[in-house]
Amino acid sequence: MDPILAMRAFVRVVESGNFTRAAESLALPKGTVTKQIQSLEERVKSQLLNRNTRRVAVTPDGAAYYERAARLLSDFDDLEAGMCNAQASPQGRLRVDVGSATAKLLIVPSLQSFCDRYPDIQVDLGVTDRPVDLLGENVDCVIRVGRLTDPSLVARRIGQFPFVTVASPGYLGRYGVPQHPRDLEKRHHVVGFFKASSRRNHPHEFSKGDEHHVLSLPYRISTNEANAHVAAVLAGFGISQVVSLQAAPYLNSRQLVQILPDWEREPLPVHVVYPPNRHLSSKVRAFVDWAAELFAAHPHLRRVPGPPHPLADMRQAVAA
Repeated sequence: MDPILAMRAFVRVVESGNFTRAAESLALPKGTVTKQIQSLEERVKSQLLNRNTRRVAVTPDGAAYYERAARLLSDFDDLEAGMCNAQASPQGRLRVDVGSATAKLLIVPSLQSFCDRYPDIQVDLGVTDRPVDLLGENVDCVIRVGRLTDPSLVARRIGQFPFVTVASPGYLGRYGVPQHPRDLEKRHHVVGFFKASSRRNHPHEFSKGDEHHVLSLPYRISTNEANAHVAAVLAGFGISQVVSLQAAPYLNSRQLVQILPDWEREPLPVHVVYPPNRHLSSKVRAFVDWAAELFAAHPHLRRVPGPPHPLADMRQAVAA
């Protein structure tokens, strides 16, 4: 039995919750992983896992062994990386997960610079707006937008997404241009955005000086995906708050109009997140640093007002 391989197999089974996913992440046959765990239990003379048809549970001895084994493997990987000079030239397969809008508008268009800088890293880019189980799905790190809810994960804040409030010219021509957030409660519709897990719509928030409004407004359509959300605003279903990075090209082409420009919403924080017991390898560290640079340099991650639009005269008329 290879003691390092057996230890890795055990750690991956604990983290993923079953033998099949552990075997896939290690690129080994399931039978090999099973034999490694059996040999490990025989060697340490203790049952580390309770197996059933649905899931693997860790015994008390297994939990204690896992904590020590995870640290030892991290130290071992550090040693290997230093001896192989991997810190100077990161290499290997990097599994990253990002949301659909972030991937489309920011990560994919810029990823060539990362690949040019680190040609020996192979990137597996998962794109999904659902929460990802980093340990169970064997993901090295994720970029998450919004407030973090899992205190067990390690996170580095790399930037923020400011909002702008926008609508289509057609919508504003039909319903008029609001001059104050309270106007939205009188005759306007919004495009809603809901959290997939709870189906609850996020309110629209407006702040200016000491004045704050948190409004749950009527809508004809609501969605839980950023690209569909913007498409609904473009189609004239209502007013909504969109991150400026996503709104910028439509503001420039005048397919969207910024409204209530003096009112702000708190930006969404953006973090790179990775598991606490997962070794922060040189390839993960390289990606985290690159992502932080990307956000710091991008002009549309600051609040940018929209360009003038022919509806400006209409806005002035409504105000009068």
